[in-house]
Amino acid sequence: MSFGDSFNGRQRDALLNATLFRSLPHARLALAAWRDHYNHHRQLGQLGWLTPASYAARWTEKQKLEERPLGAIDDDGTPVPAG
Repeated sequence: MSFGDSFNGRQRDALLNATLFRSLPHARLALAAWRDHYNHHRQLGQLGWLTPASYAARWTEKQKLEERPLGAIDDDGTPVPAG
């Protein structure tokens, strides 16, 4: 099963099977609120108890640091340790 399939299944179980929508705008609003909660507030054990947004931000920062050449200087003038 792919990540997308797993995500869609959880989304369907958590929201779609439990909610009666009054209109398309209501459905869109409910889905947006669910997505915000899932990505920014719900901590996941598979991500070291970080939210998906926090995990992504740390991963992005780590990638930026690892791509710096040896001897690079940080914005505040301090040397950056090698990756």
